[in-house]
Amino acid sequence: MSDARTQLAEQLAEAVFQALNDDLEHQENALLVVSGGSTPVPFFKALAAKPLPWERVEITLADERWVDDQSDDSNAKLVREHLLQGAAAAAHFEPLTSEAGTPEEGVSDVSERALSLSWPASVVILGMGGDGHTASLFPDSLELGLALATEEPLVAVRTPSQPQPRITFSADRLHQARRHILHITGDDKRAVLAKALSGDDMRQLPIRAFLSCPLAIYWAP
Repeated sequence: MSDARTQLAEQLAEAVFQALNDDLEHQENALLVVSGGSTPVPFFKALAAKPLPWERVEITLADERWVDDQSDDSNAKLVREHLLQGAAAAAHFEPLTSEAGTPEEGVSDVSERALSLSWPASVVILGMGGDGHTASLFPDSLELGLALATEEPLVAVRTPSQPQPRITFSADRLHQARRHILHITGDDKRAVLAKALSGDDMRQLPIRAFLSCPLAIYWAP
């Protein structure tokens, strides 16, 4: 881990800590929406060390692979192992899977649980892939148009480029946050973001769905 990425993770953790603290001054609970993958791990560890009233913090994921929560591909497992540690284990974590065999069968149950959280979220932290996807809004997904347009909270997603079916919050639901942050690392991601900023076709680069709202960008080489 480079010093720049470590420093970035700490800066992001401090910003999220301040945001949650500010919101908790005037509401009972505050919701944080995080993304999976390898990029957030140092941020998770830095945030877990912050002195928040964690029992009043709710955490959920922007999207999830429809896998067992003990699978190495599970974003929920990543959150449990790196964020819900120490005092932060007192936070209420709402995973995006159920006992159903497919996300299509499980989406209504997961949506019901998700809607009980403290919306609007205090912070949504997005990642971005080299193909411009964010959450599970993939350019080649058959459900991309639906996920960009629907007012439903969650969408079951099948994507030819991805081995597992997924479930994702819709763009509409992810927009329902007080603050949006994009957390990316590497020159390749910076180049993708520059391309995204130079056009407006959301189906080509779905991250564009969030470039029209205030978006804080946290990037390191």
